[in-house]
Parts: sequence; structure tokens; C-alpha cells
Amino acid sequence: MASIRNTLIVTACQNFRRSLLPEIHFQSGSFDCSVNGVEKGQFVSPLAEACWLLSGHTTKFFFLNSEDMSTMMEGQQTDTYLELNTDKASHTNLDMECGDKTTVKDGTGILTKSVQSEFLCECQEEHTTKSDSGVTLETLPVSGMHGFSRQDDPAVIEHKDKPSEESSWHLRDLEQTLPQPAMYCEFLWRDWEDLCETETDWDKQFDFSVISYNILSQDLADQNPELYQHCDPSILHWDYRWLNILQELQHWEADIICLQEVQQDHYREHVEPSLSAIGYSCHFKRRTGRKTDGCCTCYKTQRFLLLSESHVEFFQPGIDVLNRDNVGLVLLLKPLLPDALLEKHSPLPLCVANTHLLYNPRRGDIKLAQLALLLAEVDKISLTAHDSHCPVILCGDLNATPDSPLYCLLRSGYLNYKDMPAWKVSGQEKYCTLSNPRMLPPLLWPDYLGVTNNCQYATQLKPKNLDKRLYTRQQLLQLRYCECALQRPPHLLLIKGVTDIEPDAFAKAGNPVPPNVFPEPHSTFLRPPFILSHSLYLTSVYSHFLPTKGRAEVTTLPMGIGSTVDYIFYSAEPPHQCRSRHGYQVNQDSHLKLLGRLCLLSEDDLWVAQGLPNPFCCSDHLCLLARFSLDLSTP
Repeated sequence: MASIRNTLIVTACQNFRRSLLPEIHFQSGSFDCSVNGVEKGQFVSPLAEACWLLSGHTTKFFFLNSEDMSTMMEGQQTDTYLELNTDKASHTNLDMECGDKTTVKDGTGILTKSVQSEFLCECQEEHTTKSDSGVTLETLPVSGMHGFSRQDDPAVIEHKDKPSEESSWHLRDLEQTLPQPAMYCEFLWRDWEDLCETETDWDKQFDFSVISYNILSQDLADQNPELYQHCDPSILHWDYRWLNILQELQHWEADIICLQEVQQDHYREHVEPSLSAIGYSCHFKRRTGRKTDGCCTCYKTQRFLLLSESHVEFFQPGIDVLNRDNVGLVLLLKPLLPDALLEKHSPLPLCVANTHLLYNPRRGDIKLAQLALLLAEVDKISLTAHDSHCPVILCGDLNATPDSPLYCLLRSGYLNYKDMPAWKVSGQEKYCTLSNPRMLPPLLWPDYLGVTNNCQYATQLKPKNLDKRLYTRQQLLQLRYCECALQRPPHLLLIKGVTDIEPDAFAKAGNPVPPNVFPEPHSTFLRPPFILSHSLYLTSVYSHFLPTKGRAEVTTLPMGIGSTVDYIFYSAEPPHQCRSRHGYQVNQDSHLKLLGRLCLLSEDDLWVAQGLPNPFCCSDHLCLLARFSLDLSTP
């Protein structure tokens, strides 16, 4: 990278897929550096400024010399920026003539460069138009979530039509090399798949979208550098990664965002301020212990109203299978309808759960216990007054594969784990470097946790005996001298000191205490061994297979092996009402319907793009996106 000289970084551009950007204009002859209230020259590094512009609506040009680029690629932060519009004089200098001087500051001194007023060479004229004011503009089209084909992408068309020798722009005597976008568009393109063929009345449904994304905690990335040896160090910097992640979130505009591995200080300084500024309400739960990351759930305040928030801590002192610091976050949201629909319908609330389960492939017993505790909380939050459940969305990094017993428990609602070793629970046997003979016990957690094998809190169960009496030891001793006990049986042999009818004076109770009446204690509920179940009827948004490529879907590449561990589950019909579509099941219940999803990629696709993270996907996981419809006509 040190050999790159005077690289002209043009945002909009080819640095990120063009179809992901809003409409952007390239302006020749003047600079406009104010976007969304950010003042000129406020960026601490050129890379941060360039990436930030990806989410803006105005193009900016600035220079980065070879020394600055070399320093930046070595992980050192510089203060290089182009000083524009800082005072009245600089406003006057915006209309630069050929040969005018532009001052560029860096950490070592002041560099002066000559700038030509015509920035675009003749090879770009075919892509430009003239505005009314005579300013040269180039317009990039907007790509939406629906109905856009890879072959229609301008970057792909330009790559096919444009000769290879025209892949650079000339700025006087400097040659500006442009990155090639076709590789990204060809191999990392993710199509939107519509799953609903019939259209329903708009006034009878509430459509919303959900995104789940493990954004890679910076602390975890720094603590495990061996996992990212294939990455250039520059793309692992948080400033670079967060701006690209934020642009991705802004592009999809999901109504609900579920993030995992959100670092606490990054949440306070970047995530919460950025998402709140664009209309989200953010809620965060940090992992217990000394862990610095956690789960974050955000929702658009114009679409939902928060009814309740529950933080689930999986660490329970004294319980071996619940001794880790993972957490979960459960929100109960009320859909906000327009006034015209509010008079006709009263929608059910939506329960949204977000979690990140333990990674350790050898401790499947811990993963099952954590999942059971989360499902118990979801069951309690989603329970309605009519003993039914409101619609449920469960997102997160479960660290389990689609062919694992843990996935089977979620998908089918039942699991028999008799004679099952702990390392087989998550389906990650290929990541187990050491053998672990631990077998799952008949009961994974003790009764006093208050969670049944049906993944419900015991307090939700109705006691069988409502007037059960509870006696203390003192109360039982009092029964020895009650009136009934002192009546001598007629044929009882009189033995002094044993069957005397007169007890000792000191043994009589002075103030008898009546027994207390308590419901049946929680420790008496029956728990069948080796059985786990739940009654939420969950199904996965994704089918976990790409029929067009004949490959399995993957969401991450741990240790260089493609795997699916991230999911979006939603409440669906019972299995006997399921329908089959294109070889996989698409389930729906009376309230929630899956409308579409953002397709995942195969392992081969990700390796062509140099694995994860890469300059385009700035996490070691892919994001998951789905669109749902909440039926308003069903009470």
C-alpha cells in the first residue's frame, strides 16, 4: 500500500457498492463539505472522513499522499484533512482557477498542492450532464430493497462497457487509480427474495422489517488476532468499521435492529448517538462480569411504542451450567398505527428477543440452559390475558448450526437429549480441539432455579393444592400434647413414662401456634428427565440452503470454515398446518407472516471476497434481514 501515490478518494464511488448509496452528485469546480451538520475539517483521519461520507448525500474530494497512506495502513492515526470553508477567505477560494494552491495539513507539516479546476478527464464525460448553473454533475441511481437485479447495477454495467485502460483518472501530472467495484458486485451481491405472492389489503396489515447483526466487538477482535490474519490491519479499526456498518444499517432502514457484540463504550459514544439521530430508540444490556460487550436492540419510535423491557442474565451463582456471562434482552413493543387504522384495529404487541449464547463448542449443556432461561423469559413477556402468546421475534448469534440439537429444540419445540454428549449439542464438532466426555445429566439445572423443562417459569404454573398446610418443627411438637393425642386408647397397655396420660409440666406448650397455609412450593413440580420443550412454535426465516448454487448458506467464517450461527426466528403455525414452498417450509401463524428476506451467501462467495471481515463487510458475520406482516384483522 505504501506504493500508492496521491490516491484521490472519491466517496460514492467504487469504495462501496454503488447500489447501496443514495443518489449522489459529483460536482466539478467547487467543494461542498457540509453534510448533516458536520463542519468542515472535523475529521481526525482521512479514512474516517471518507467512510463517513458513504452515509452522506454530498460528494467530497480530498487528497491523501503516499506517506499518509503508509502511516494509516500501519495502524497509526493521522490528522490529515483538507481545510475548506473555514472562514470567509476560504469561501472565496472555492471557485479555484487552474494553478490555484490548496493547503493540506498533516501531522508533520503543511503541504501545498496545485489543483486543476477540471477534475474529471475526458473519459468520464459520457457519464456527466450539465445543470442549469453550468456545474458538471454525475448522478448515481438509487437501489432499493425490492426488484433490483445485479445485472442492472451501474457498477457492473460500467465494468463491462469500460475498457481496462480507462480505469484511472488523470489530474494534471498525477494519475489517480480507482478501485474496481465489479468483484464486490459480482460475488458479494445479496438479492432480495420475496416470499409472499398474494397481496393483502394495506389497511389490514402492519408491515415491518427486522435486522440481526453481530458487529464484532473491537475488544474481542484485538484479543484474538489469530482469527483475522487474512485481514489488512486498516480494515479492523473501529472507526473504519463502524462507519461502514452504520451506512449498511441506514441503507436497509429496518424498523427493528438487533445487534450483538456491541462494546459498551462504543455504544455510548457511537451506536446510541448515531441511531438516535435517525429516529431509533436504543436499549443495551452489557454482559455480566468483566466482559465489555453486550446486546443492543433498537426500534423506530415512529413505528413502535415500548411497553416493557426485560434484561436476562444467564449467570446464576451456584449453578454449574449457568456460570457464564452471556445475556439476553427482551422488549415488548406496541405497533403504532395511523389514526385511520387505529379506529378499526387494536394490534397485538410484538415480543422481540435478542441474545448471544456461549461460543464454547464443548459446553452444549451451558448453551441449552441459557436458551431455556431466555425462552422462559420470552414465554412470560409474550403471555397474554387469554393464556396465549403474542407474536414473537427471536434474533441473535446462537453459536449453533442448523443441524444441531439446539436448533432442533427451537424449531420443533422438543428435544430428547438422553445419552447425548455436551459437545454435540451445538453441531460444532469440527471446532472442538479437545475431546470432552461430558454427558448431559437428566436434569440440566436444579429445581430452585424455578424453570421447568417446558422452558417456563414455575410461577406461571397453577399449584395443584391451594390449601396445603406447612408445619414448623415447633408446631409438630405441639401435636404431641393436643387434646386428641392425649386420649388414651381403651386397650393400650399402661407403661409408666411411655403411655402415661399426664405429660410432664415443662413439655406442655404455653402458646400454641396454628400452622400456616401455603400453596404448593415450586420445588415439587415434576420435571421429566432428558426432555426439553417449549410452546412458542418458532421457525427460522432462512432455509439454510442456496438451491441456485447448491451450497449451504453461511453467516460467518470461524477458523476459515463457513458456518451458520446467526438466526431470526418468528412465531409460526403448529407443524401440522405448515405449508411447503420451493422445497422448504414457509410457516405463518394467525398474526405474523414472513414477506421476504435478504439472501445469504455461500462459503465460496465469501472466500472470493477475502473472507470476513473485508473492505466491504466490516464484521466477521453477515447481517440478516427479514420483512414481516402483522395481521390486524385477527383479534
